[in-house]
Amino acid sequence: MPPTGRGMDNKGPKPKLSQEVEQTSAYCDNSPAKNKKAHSGKTPASISSGLFEAALAGANREVNMLFSKYSEVLSERAAIDASQVRELEDILMEARNLESHLKEKKDHLRRTLAIISDKLQG
Repeated sequence: MPPTGRGMDNKGPKPKLSQEVEQTSAYCDNSPAKNKKAHSGKTPASISSGLFEAALAGANREVNMLFSKYSEVLSERAAIDASQVRELEDILMEARNLESHLKEKKDHLRRTLAIISDKLQG
């Protein structure tokens, strides 16, 4: 009876043995030590961390730029509002001055009409 051990078949032990060696070397190629060397010392986590940090830095720049533009617009708007408030205060002061002047004219006209009325009655 021929031996029925591992690697034995009708063709002989050599073909199965060479297949096992190829499979073993394939497992060795997938070992973590070789993968680390193949990626030049960078793990997928460090690569994704670097990409995340780059994206975060870009997002921070964009947010800071938007805040800068927003604060610039707010400053311009505040300056416009302040000038409009000054203009309205000037208009209000002018209206009060006109009101005071018209009251004086009204009182003067009333006195003049009272004098004319007294002369006509007397």
